[in-house]
Amino acid sequence: MIKKISITLLALFAIAQFINPAKNQSETVPETDFIVTETPPKQISQLLKTACYDCHSNNTIYPWYDRITPVNFWVDNHIQHGKKHLNFSEWSNYSVKKKQHKLDEIIELVEAKEMPLSSYTLMHQDAKLSEEQIKNLNGWIDLLKIKIEVANQPM
Repeated sequence: MIKKISITLLALFAIAQFINPAKNQSETVPETDFIVTETPPKQISQLLKTACYDCHSNNTIYPWYDRITPVNFWVDNHIQHGKKHLNFSEWSNYSVKKKQHKLDEIIELVEAKEMPLSSYTLMHQDAKLSEEQIKNLNGWIDLLKIKIEVANQPM
């Protein structure tokens, strides 16, 4: 009986490998992208790509374990959830108020070490932010907030 159950479960697992969510990948970087429109320093751009863009843009670099169902659905759920809250690929489509709010959230979540998610940094050690990286990122974001505010003040 246990052998039949094991074989059935193994067969179901094998069949499930043919069921995959759509990939979150793009061939080009849109003109609306955060890095394109805000032109952060190279160090900040690289940090954002490494620690944020997989879940918060339209172009995910998928790890090897994403080829395994049901893990791929779990990863896809994280990506969809992340993009719903902040999509760097759609940055210039956001209102000034929404941009300011998102920048405040980035500072808050990075400072509290809630982003990137620990489940992400567990498998992506290079996405784990050091205190210096947090300080640099949040400092640059503070400057960006001022730049956006000044650029959008009535004359």
